[in-house]
Amino acid sequence: MKRIHKLFCFLAIFLLIGCALLATGAQTQMPKVGMPVLITSCGQSPGPVMLKVVFQKLKLDFELNPLATASDLKTKKDAGAPYKSLIIVMGSSLKGMGAAGISIDDELNRTEALIEEARRQRITIIGAHIEGMKRRAQGAAPGDNSDELSIDAVAPKSDLLIINKEGNADNRFTLIANEKKIPLLEVEKNLDLMTEFEKLFKSRESLPYSK
Repeated sequence: MKRIHKLFCFLAIFLLIGCALLATGAQTQMPKVGMPVLITSCGQSPGPVMLKVVFQKLKLDFELNPLATASDLKTKKDAGAPYKSLIIVMGSSLKGMGAAGISIDDELNRTEALIEEARRQRITIIGAHIEGMKRRAQGAAPGDNSDELSIDAVAPKSDLLIINKEGNADNRFTLIANEKKIPLLEVEKNLDLMTEFEKLFKSRESLPYSK
């Protein structure tokens, strides 16, 4: 009887491991990306300008519009040259929003509409957080949670997450990626963004992700 019980336990563990491996495989399937790419912000941090430099050096087809709206996606589609990928850089800057004359609520509403339109057009959505922990609530003024609100608005709705590893020290993005089955790319330093975006946009194919 004990031997049967042990065999049953062994089979149960084997099945659990197998299911876990299958689940992992499902969530590491990279989405298909393409150009042109629209780079925008959720929070008006300097992050999008940093990505502009990366895309220029790689000579990729992109446009930068930190205040892009759903209407911009529609206009591009109506012109016969729809965006294939949308990169939304997470992280807020009170200075940046002040200069644009907007609030975090304005940013969240704009981002929500932008994501909805991107979904309608089947545009691949990439959530990027590339400024590390300084662009997280840990480094914000007391009572300012706009950085985390920006993450909540974008990360769970992304098809792919690209994150500066230092900004994921608390596993915030790992937890979101695991829960929503979103592929997660982490870079040690922003110079590594060149390598990751080159692989993403110059292969033009959906491939299983391998670190």
